[in-house]
Order: sequence, then C-alpha cells, then structure tokens
Amino acid sequence: MDADRRVSIRTDRDIVEARQQGRILALEIGFSPGDATVISAAISEIARNIFQYAGQGEISLLGVERGERQGVQVVGTDHGPGIRDLHKCMMDGYSTSGSLGLGLPGAKRLMDEFEVDSRLGFGTTITMRKWRR
Repeated sequence: MDADRRVSIRTDRDIVEARQQGRILALEIGFSPGDATVISAAISEIARNIFQYAGQGEISLLGVERGERQGVQVVGTDHGPGIRDLHKCMMDGYSTSGSLGLGLPGAKRLMDEFEVDSRLGFGTTITMRKWRR
C-alpha cells in the first residue's frame, strides 16, 4: 500500500494540512469523495485535540489492507498530559475546554475502527481505520 505520510501538528495550519493529506490518500486508495470527506473530518477532530490539549503532536496516515479490504489508518500521537477520564471524554457533550464536546465521539462515529491509548503524564495515541466499501 501507500507509504506512511506524517504531518506534525503545531499550528492551526497543520490541522488543515493533515486533513488535506488524509483526503488525498483516501482518494488515491479509491474511496468515494464523500467517504474521503468523512475521513478528513475525523482527522481534523483528532488533530484539533492534539493541538488544543497537548500543544503539539503528529498525525500519521497509511493505506492499509486486511484480506481483500483496503482502507486508511490514521494515528494521532502526542506527549501531552493524557486523558484523565476517557469514559467521560467519549460521551457527546463532555468537554474540558468549553467546546461542544464532539471531537473524540464524533471521530469514532465517522470511522469503522477507533482505539485510544492514553496514560496520564505520558500522552495519548488514537488509532482509527476506515475501510473502503
């Protein structure tokens, strides 16, 4: 599949770049324009969380295969404070920053697979996959 693409997240512009790179990769793999937009929206949510809560991090994008299925894998990584209460953070409307609280649960709904590994004081890694239909 396609080579790993990495986007450092340090500014608002980096969020846009990660979103655009995800859309380009999805289209290259054969996703419909609509599904490519869904993938880029999920990337945007995760990248925004990295920027807002950790200050910096990275989005890694990769074309993946499982059997005959092809998809996009997105890994968002930071070395921020970690997520204190993951259960609450996965609930719609919960926010520690005064936002709408749709970031993590929204990204989870948009993707087919969604995993969070977060340790207080060490950071957070979110892995998401979307499979082409």
